Amino acid sequence: MISITIPAFNEEESLPKLCERLTTSLVTLQEPWEVIFVNDGSTDGTAALLDEMAASHPSFKVIHFRRNFGQTAAMQAGFDFASGEIIVPMDADLQNDPDDIPLLLAGLREGLDVCSGWRQSRKDAALSRNLVSRLANRLISFVSGVQLHDYGCTLKAYRRDVIAGVKLYGEMHRFVPIYASWMGAHVGEVPVRHHARRFGKSKYGLERVFKVVMDLLVVKFLSGYAEKPMYVFGGAGLASFALGFAAGLCALYLKFSEGISLIQTPLPLFVVFSALTGIICFLMGLLGEMLTRTYHESQGKSTYMVKSTKNIPAKA
Repeated sequence: MISITIPAFNEEESLPKLCERLTTSLVTLQEPWEVIFVNDGSTDGTAALLDEMAASHPSFKVIHFRRNFGQTAAMQAGFDFASGEIIVPMDADLQNDPDDIPLLLAGLREGLDVCSGWRQSRKDAALSRNLVSRLANRLISFVSGVQLHDYGCTLKAYRRDVIAGVKLYGEMHRFVPIYASWMGAHVGEVPVRHHARRFGKSKYGLERVFKVVMDLLVVKFLSGYAEKPMYVFGGAGLASFALGFAAGLCALYLKFSEGISLIQTPLPLFVVFSALTGIICFLMGLLGEMLTRTYHESQGKSTYMVKSTKNIPAKA
């Protein structure tokens, strides 16, 4: 079973054409499929139109949100309600091409666990969208170590087992390949087509850049330090102590070599603040360690994931 998941927010003009093209493309796959639309609190006729399509096509399924929760929440809902062993999210605005779905599935058949679409020729604004996107993709690839040209392309194919435990928040939907990579997934990409928007206007602006950068910091923290937060806070504490120690030495040098009184410089105050900051960082690190253990032990969360076993009976 292949599950196509599509978040939709005020896309009533695009949906009829999208459903037509989806049906034409998916019937050629010769395997079971479903399309899950997530109505993200649309205020136009999207909800009624989706219900009509679901009534006419048993393979079209619809989830209605009570209000607009954003693309990440809608994508998470699609993952949660999908029945297929392969999940393919895509946009509802006709900029992704359903005819590219077989290309992504071919990538999975060749051994990939995640096959990401790469919009080599984007039909968006050159400066505000394309240039910013290229810079963001390079930054994300550098920080995460997962090399992709186009994190922002929604059209991707995932094996269910590599995203089974993924929980998305904020603007984290673009980082799903990174989460999958943590699970040991083999991540790759294939070029896909990209069409100019035909109806409405983009729901995103330049303010998204700030959100992406902040979420990237969270991803970096989780990738390296989620299990050992003391390494982050303890490191900051040691750095603060080191600065305070250096400031103290400088104050003593000025006192005994230059005859400058301690109260004539801000260095003693800086030493005190640095020491307090260091202490606070260490305490936060200890608190983070306690929270990490509470998270794993209270919910029975394992610190590892087993892909397969042999000659070992399943746990009851």
